[in-house]
Amino acid sequence: MVKENLETVRKTIPSGVLLVAVSKTKPVEDIQEAYDAGQRVFGENHALEMRDKHEVLPKDIDWHFIGHLQTNKIKYIVQYVRLIHSIDTFNLLQAVNKEAVKHDKVVDCLLQFHIAEEETKFGFTLDEIENCNVETQDFASVLASMKNVRICGVMGMATNTDDMEQVRKEFRHLKEIFNTLKAKYFADCKWFKDISMGMSHDYPIAIEEGSTMVRVGSKIFGERNYN
Repeated sequence: MVKENLETVRKTIPSGVLLVAVSKTKPVEDIQEAYDAGQRVFGENHALEMRDKHEVLPKDIDWHFIGHLQTNKIKYIVQYVRLIHSIDTFNLLQAVNKEAVKHDKVVDCLLQFHIAEEETKFGFTLDEIENCNVETQDFASVLASMKNVRICGVMGMATNTDDMEQVRKEFRHLKEIFNTLKAKYFADCKWFKDISMGMSHDYPIAIEEGSTMVRVGSKIFGERNYN
């Protein structure tokens, strides 16, 4: 049913919004079926699983890393990853830059913000960005010092709740954060344009609130496989 599910989801997503098919925990056969149906962008949240899938699947897939990334796992994905959605600390950003230098490439990244009313979510706050003091450098100076990462936008996850007005409020807050960062730090950067928000249960609201990139898994592949 992957092909049929994918076609159904695509009909609900307007042009200009990128569909990231979240394939974490799913077998390569399911990903191949989605690929054969025209999908080229897939999201994974474990570096080693993503590495193993990259090795056996078509090489024109755009792999997005969407989960919490450990610094010791960056080396497994930096060579080929298209976009890292989940940069949630300055230390992680510096570690990605350091690894990217080894491969003489620039890695596109999104800054993950904590917008949900849940402690289990990761991410920056806007205050942490604006009051950045890494090795006595402010945020703009930190960015300028790292030549092998490129910040392309923001990512966030809303609270897991049935209260869609709360979800909408949180997505709206992320859009406001994006606008603030764009005006203050990235006004001349045409690549700073992405807002990754919205998953299977809430992506229509995310699109209404300005998402340019939605991460949809269960509506395409079914529920996760944990075994």
